[in-house]
Amino acid sequence: MARVYNFSAGPAVLPEEVLKEAAEEMLDYRGTGMSVMEMSHRSKAYDTIIKEAEADLRELMNIPDNYKVLFLQGGASQQFAMIPMNLMKNKVADYIVTGQWAKKAYQEACIYGKANKIASSEDQTFSYIPDCSDLPISEDADYVYICENNTIYGTKFKTLPNTKGKTLVSDVSSCFLSEPVDVTKYGVIYGGVQKNIGPAGVVIVIIREDLITEDVLPGTPTMLKYKIHADNDSLYNTPPAYGIYICGKVFKWIKRQGGLEAMKAHNEKKAAILYDFLDQSKLFKGTVRKEDRSLMNVPFVTGDEELDAKFVKEAKAAGFENLKGHRSVGGMRASIYNAMPIEGVEKLVEFMRKFEEENA
Repeated sequence: MARVYNFSAGPAVLPEEVLKEAAEEMLDYRGTGMSVMEMSHRSKAYDTIIKEAEADLRELMNIPDNYKVLFLQGGASQQFAMIPMNLMKNKVADYIVTGQWAKKAYQEACIYGKANKIASSEDQTFSYIPDCSDLPISEDADYVYICENNTIYGTKFKTLPNTKGKTLVSDVSSCFLSEPVDVTKYGVIYGGVQKNIGPAGVVIVIIREDLITEDVLPGTPTMLKYKIHADNDSLYNTPPAYGIYICGKVFKWIKRQGGLEAMKAHNEKKAAILYDFLDQSKLFKGTVRKEDRSLMNVPFVTGDEELDAKFVKEAKAAGFENLKGHRSVGGMRASIYNAMPIEGVEKLVEFMRKFEEENA
């Protein structure tokens, strides 16, 4: 059976050549006589896999030496608790709430200290990014938190907030490795890998070393201390070994594409095809303020729920999978991550154009 165009928000499309490589190595990884799935995480072969993955990620993102790269479990959602547990020294943190995931992170932080919602776009269903140039940053805030790309709502911070010298913590789950990033602007930059990098089950945390201390909130479980994982090179316990192996292959694939500058150009070109169509369409319309549009997640609607449902159904029959919008907002959403080929977006637009003619 032919592969479909998978527009899922995550777990999401992976580069075909990565999947083929993994398939070739499935039963015998480089002469070890076993699969990476069966391999001890303490073995020499696996040690090479995880170290190479980290080295390639450091190279791609130009990660400075005073930042640790941690491959952890629990997804991005576990970081909602881990961040305040490890960083809330003054028990105060400021949150900018631009979507459901930022809201969940904020609610979780409220359990551990005083979390202040200093800006929000909830008044317009999270369809824009608020002005963050002069926010009421708390004097004793331990950090300022954002979700940089909002998967459900299709918005993206184009300019990082002015944190007035406070540590910036950013969830980049759905824009990870989609464009170059200046890691030095963040204290913590983290993301679940199941959107742009690998299979579900791995979260990557890039954290500045001075933020990794013994001084964590009382009652923090051992497994939720950054220091434990940093001191043990992400091997304190059995890591999500196979997931990390695939991530490593994707890092090499991105390097072969020309790195993050090339990835950004590829993603801008793809997104423009879809947004340009939405902007001139009489049936479909985008739901996000133009200047805040994401390159990764593109939500759109017809304005008629029955027509939306018809579109999703017919698109699926035509080989376009997972275009239904998130249950909290309805409509449609095309997630066009790094591994989505340009041709996938061109074919989708072609299909949308035909649907519009038939349903005008």
